[in-house]
Amino acid sequence: MGVDFKSLVVKHETSFKELSAKMLGIDSFNWLYQFLSIIRQPDGTPLMDSKGRVTSHLTGLFYRTVSLLEAGIRPCYIFDGPPPAFKKVVAARIERREKAKEAYEIAKREGDTERAHSMAMQSTRLTSDMVLDAKRLVSAFGLPIIEAPSEGEAQASYMTKKGDLFAAATQDYDTLLFGSPRVVRNLSVTGKRRMYGRMITVNPEIILLDEVLKSNGLSQDSLIMLGILVGTDYNPGGVKGIGPKTALKLVKEYGVDAWKHVDHEWDISPTELLSFFKSPPVTDNYSLSFSAPSASKIKAILVDEYEFSAERVDSSLKKIKSLSQSGLSNFF
Repeated sequence: MGVDFKSLVVKHETSFKELSAKMLGIDSFNWLYQFLSIIRQPDGTPLMDSKGRVTSHLTGLFYRTVSLLEAGIRPCYIFDGPPPAFKKVVAARIERREKAKEAYEIAKREGDTERAHSMAMQSTRLTSDMVLDAKRLVSAFGLPIIEAPSEGEAQASYMTKKGDLFAAATQDYDTLLFGSPRVVRNLSVTGKRRMYGRMITVNPEIILLDEVLKSNGLSQDSLIMLGILVGTDYNPGGVKGIGPKTALKLVKEYGVDAWKHVDHEWDISPTELLSFFKSPPVTDNYSLSFSAPSASKIKAILVDEYEFSAERVDSSLKKIKSLSQSGLSNFF
């Protein structure tokens, strides 16, 4: 979900080439949801093997990782830990997915392919087995896996602030609330995409936190409060009738006390949310070591286990073969 900051940020178009040799912290859950939502059959059915196991997430993760490595980008994959107890969005998402699943079945029976595809995307569900398989694949690529104690985007933001990462790579603007100096968006969906019945080109974009704060005349605390008014993963929907522009006016006038000047019944104290965004659970217990991809391990997962085309997997791996032969760890 994430906070709605589109109208408040300046996005600078970038490219894989410009990001070459830079280390990026991938918000893995965010990417996996993206792959599960987008990589589907025309009627919205996800990609599956002969046993009916969904493979859309592995397809996206494999080909996107190959593209990153081919471009010389240094990805490390950060996985979520347990969400904070007050994260109400979990229950809300489950309810939305169940309703979307019902709507998908109806649309499919009625032959409404476009609506079926839309509803299927909204019914996306990431299981623990999918996460485990994703970690196995990342490990086979020889890339760092970081287990966040709570939110992956909070961990990515912390590591970016420390200087261990160039940027956090995610679609969610919440990462700005966690204080990441730089956020790279669209890295998981770069290329040609069909949207609303037409093809568009999606390019990576970078957002600078300092620029967001200066252009809107905000402090970091005020930005967090603005997000809380608009709505975050921890208070979905925010305050009824308040969008980004109205929220901006309120925080510029009242600062972190802006919540006191709206008519709203808060389920979670805004000061508690503010404190969480400023000091989320993070860890220094991680390694950023890289090693050469293991073609045999990658193929054991994708080809032997999930019935991917051996020819296509080999063809993709050839794109990074020269890096492997010269020693990918040295390349990094």
